[in-house]
Formats: sequence, structure tokens, C-alpha cells
Amino acid sequence: MMDWNGIVQAILSPGPQVVVSALIMILGFIFGMKASRAILSGLYLGVGFVGMTMAINALVAAVSPAAKALATNTGINLPTVDFGWTGAAAITWAWPLAFVFFAVEIGVNVIMLLTKTTDTINADMWNVWGIALTAYMVYSFTGNYVWAFVAGAIQVAIMLKLGDMWRDEIHDMLGYPGVTTTHIEAFTAIIMWPINRLMDFIPVFNTQWDAKALKKKIGILSEPVVMGFIIGLILALAGRYSVGNALNLAVTTGAIMAIFPVMAKFFMDSLTPFGTTMSNFMKKRFKNRDFVIGLDWPILGQSTELWVTMVILIPVSIIYAAILPGNTILPFAGVINYSLGVGGLLLTGGNLLRMVVLGVIYEPLFLYGASYFSNVFTDLAKSTKAIQVPAGSQVSWSSIEAPDLRYLMATAFQGHWIQIVLLIMLIALFWLVYRSFKKNPIPAQRYKKAASKEATATEDTTAQAKA
Repeated sequence: MMDWNGIVQAILSPGPQVVVSALIMILGFIFGMKASRAILSGLYLGVGFVGMTMAINALVAAVSPAAKALATNTGINLPTVDFGWTGAAAITWAWPLAFVFFAVEIGVNVIMLLTKTTDTINADMWNVWGIALTAYMVYSFTGNYVWAFVAGAIQVAIMLKLGDMWRDEIHDMLGYPGVTTTHIEAFTAIIMWPINRLMDFIPVFNTQWDAKALKKKIGILSEPVVMGFIIGLILALAGRYSVGNALNLAVTTGAIMAIFPVMAKFFMDSLTPFGTTMSNFMKKRFKNRDFVIGLDWPILGQSTELWVTMVILIPVSIIYAAILPGNTILPFAGVINYSLGVGGLLLTGGNLLRMVVLGVIYEPLFLYGASYFSNVFTDLAKSTKAIQVPAGSQVSWSSIEAPDLRYLMATAFQGHWIQIVLLIMLIALFWLVYRSFKKNPIPAQRYKKAASKEATATEDTTAQAKA
């Protein structure tokens, strides 16, 4: 009998930079790109992913010891070991049924394309493990494989609609035509939305707080390298580093912050010609349809606001871990919370003030989610033997993606009526946010208009005073 699991694992083993790059090349040929342009688009995308991954790993390696020192100095001692997304991915891929969710992903995508309920073609096959993880969580709670596959299918549908929802936002912010992100990390924006709407009624949140606007207000302090230096220095001093080591971390953090936009340029070189070609191809063959390709979240990496927010939230997560009753995990491998950064960025259009405030408000959800699912992660790790669980400890993921959705699906499918109602309410909220993004101007444009009106009002007041 053919070992399909082994075949899939062999295909995926080179990593997303190879798998996704190859898919982009193949799609480029299908959409009629010249061979040279298709190859370059694929290779530049690979370079972007490799460069972004190297920068992310360097950032994690630089700030994790500082975060650990901060935790040590505050006397935190928690029983659950944080193994981050890499540990979660490793044990999920080791689950024998994980590879089956490629069929679920592709099947749901095809059905939704044919029924015109999505215009997103998801090429982010690497992150199928996130769908399989949700399914395993549901199975571990219900003991029912049917509910596990239903949960996986629901997540796929949500991811595709997220792709539809963010496409204009990504084009406006980053200039990428014909692409979007389908990563479930972005689902955090849904639960952030009510608080973000309340912020619409508070004037300070309706001014421009992106990097470009800050540059006009605070000059050099808004440069990524300077912001990274300052944040790194504060984190190091909070961890009681020596002056020399603190300066070393500050320079390193500043350098990495400066590297992110440079690495992201390769995404632009890859995705701009690919997106344009794909869009033209589809418009000629499918009337009234405008398809986009769904990719992994690092395509958002040129956003300075994304990285500044996530690094600022590192000490916040440590403090929460120390004071939250019932929390059992100390953020370490997952100390950089991509869900808060990605969700906040897309929801607010890069409004840095909103992103940081929303991150502070919603960080506890992830710690509690990680604590709640620690038994699930530990059982899966022990059963697959993909990683070693320390004796007397549990393992989990401190920045687990979509903890609210995963918790409600796992418990609702057990037949708990309160969780069933809450799950329905969460999906209804998702639909409300989706419709809101389809009807209203995208956030970045809205805040620019608000800032423009404020500037005009200020100029009018000044003119009247002079008169």
C-alpha cells in the first residue's frame, strides 16, 4: 500500500520557502507568464520567505533571553513549557491523519470557488497543519472523527473568507496586487473588532499612527532602526542586563527592524508581476470574477508597525504570565505573538496606537488558551513522540492561533449548549466584520481621511486666530 503520509511529508520537508515558491512558478506558467518571469517570481518569493524567516529567527534568538531574564527577575515559576509554533507544527505533522487535511483544504476551496462563495485560491499549503491541529483538538474533546473533519472544514471556509476580506487592505497598505493572506492568525481581528469600533469614538485613535505619520511628528525616532534600538534597550534593562549587553541587544534589535522592510522587497518583486498577470488571466476567462492567491502571513513583513507592536508586547506578555490567576505558561518560544500583530495590522490598517492597545487588551486570551489546551498538546506530543516532554511538565504554545475559535469548536461539538450559542455568536460576529470590510472604506484610508480633516480644521482655526 502506498505511503501517502510519507509522500506528503517528503514534499513538505524542504519547507514553505520551497513548496510555496514552486507553486507560484507552476501557477505563473498556467497564467501565461513568461518562463523567465515565472521562475523569478517563484525564486524571489523563496528569497523573501528565507530572508524573513532568518530575520524572525534572529529576532526571537535576540529577545527570548531578555524575556527569560525578565521572567527570572520577577520570580515567575510556571509548570507548562512553551514550545512555540515549531513544536506545535512538529507534533501535528506527526499525527497520522494530518496529511488528509490537504484534501479537506483543496476540496472546500474548490467547492467555494465553484459556488462563488470565495474568490481566494489558497496556495498556503504549508499551514495545512493548523487545520489538522484544530481537528485533533476537536477529536481529543469529542472522540469523534466526523466532528474533527467538520471543524477542519469550517476553519478552511473561514480562512478563505479572511482572504477575501483582506485583499483590498493588503493591496492598499503594501501594494501587492492579486494576493492576500489566508492564515488563521488573522482571525484575532474578529474579536478585536468590537473594541476597535469603540475606538472610533475616541479622537486620539482617529489620527494617523502609522510609521509615515510618526516620521512627520517625531522625526528620527520613527525610523525602524531607532524604534528597534529603543525597544531592545528597554527590554534589556528590564531584564537587568549589563550596559554593554543591553546596548548589544538594542543594536541587534534595531538592525533586525531595519532588515524586515528590505527582505519584504523581495515579496514585492515576486508578487507584483505575478498578481498582475494572474488578474489579467482571470478577467479574460471569468467574467465578474477577480481571483486572488492566498499566501502565508510573512508577506506583511514590510510593515514596521507589525514588528514594533509585537516586540512592545513581549514584556506585557511576561507581566500577564506573572499576575493572571490560572495561567500556567511562561511565554518563551512563542513570546512574539504573531496573531496580535497580524490581526491588529489588518484590522486597523497599521494604526500603531490601536495595535498596541488592542494587543494589551487581548494578550490574556492567548495565555489562557495555551493553559487550557496544555493537556491536549502534551498528550499529542507523548503519543507521537515527535518531541520530548520534560518529566513532570506539560507543553503548550503561548501564542496559540485563534484560541477562541478552537476552544468553542472543541467544546461546542461535545454538545455543551452555552458553547454552541457562543460559537454561533462568534461566527455571526465574523460575518458582521466581513460585511463591514466589504461596505466601508478600508481602515488605512479611513484614518487618513480623519487625519486630513483634523489637519484642515487646525489650519482653519489657525487662520481664524490670525484674522
